[in-house]
Amino acid sequence: METIDEVLLHQGRKIVVAMQEIDLTIHNTNEIFVLLVEESRGAAGGRAAGSGSRRISRITRFSCANGKCVNSFATDNPEIIQALDLPYSAVAMDIKLTGGQEIVVQGVVDPELVTSYVNHLENTN
Repeated sequence: METIDEVLLHQGRKIVVAMQEIDLTIHNTNEIFVLLVEESRGAAGGRAAGSGSRRISRITRFSCANGKCVNSFATDNPEIIQALDLPYSAVAMDIKLTGGQEIVVQGVVDPELVTSYVNHLENTN
C-alpha cells in the first residue's frame, strides 16, 4: 500500500478532505481522505462555466495518530464512491509532508464531512 506522502504527491488531480489541517511533521490525530479525480473531456476546473463532469475514480483513507498515518481504506468501487458527498467548496490547501516538504492541493478541512465518510464506510463493511 502507498504511503500518505506517495498518494498526496501522485500526479493527477485530487481533492483532499481532512478532519483538521494537515501537517505531517507533527504528531496529531487526523482523518484524511484523498479523492482521485478523473476528468471527463471538456471538464472545466470550476465547472460552473464549463462543460463536462468531475468523477471520483478512487478514494483512499488515512488514519493518523502518534506520528503515523495508516492507509486504513481504499476503493475504486463506484457504488461506494457515488454514495459519498463531494466537497464542491474545495480550495487551495497547504499540506506539509512527513519530510517537511510543502505542497498545495485542492481540499477542504471539514470535520462533519469526514465524519459522514467514516460513518458511511463503517455501514458499508
